[in-house]
Amino acid sequence: MPAARLSDRPGALARKTGGRCWRAVEAQHRISTMKLTDNIVEQDLLERAIEAGKPPVPPDCGHLDYLLSTPFRYDAPYPRGSRFRRAGMTPGVFYASAHPGTAMAELAFHRLLFFADSPSTPFPRNPGEYTVFAAEYATPRALDLTAPPLARRSRLWMDPLDYGPCQTLADKARAENVEALLYASVRDSQHRQNVALLACRAFAGPAVTARQSWRLHFDAQGVRASCELPRQTLEFGRDAFAGDPRIRRMAWTR
Repeated sequence: MPAARLSDRPGALARKTGGRCWRAVEAQHRISTMKLTDNIVEQDLLERAIEAGKPPVPPDCGHLDYLLSTPFRYDAPYPRGSRFRRAGMTPGVFYASAHPGTAMAELAFHRLLFFADSPSTPFPRNPGEYTVFAAEYATPRALDLTAPPLARRSRLWMDPLDYGPCQTLADKARAENVEALLYASVRDSQHRQNVALLACRAFAGPAVTARQSWRLHFDAQGVRASCELPRQTLEFGRDAFAGDPRIRRMAWTR
């Protein structure tokens, strides 16, 4: 396919793929509703009421664990565009990473963006708690942006600020029933693989297959991440995400 048409018909480049991917989310504990109720029955009723107040799960996602279906269920306008999703009333995307360390790098970066946009907000005294969970995926219709011929446009796919070309590619991919996009992480210093699932049918099973508990600590030196099981630590110094001008201008002393 000529270079000028590499992304005009992305479906022609789709191939079979699958594996395990990891996603980081804020730790969600039932203990938060336990504090508001007197017994298990009341707690269950409150949990059900909270769930009923959320937008419905799309029919093709109804068999999935809520951690897998959540990115697809919220039908309020998407406040800001992300790499493969436009702002507004747009279809959901399940963003994940091939390695939990990459998922934590992505999380640390996006949490730092909040502080970069709010220079008067102090860093929290206590580490934030997060869950990193794994899911299996398998699809006959995936695009690998790190392999030829799409890799020739890696400068577009990895731009730290301009998501326009990626969003256009995702729109065309959806139109041709592509279910997953494989791409290099911009935020991971090793640029390990990320996965963007565009459809619930791309999951190989309905349940989460592994979980890890992580903590993130922010201070004037950067971000430290730690996991108990398996025991590991990561450090993202001030210059870890300096390729993004928003982080480069951040006020670290607060």
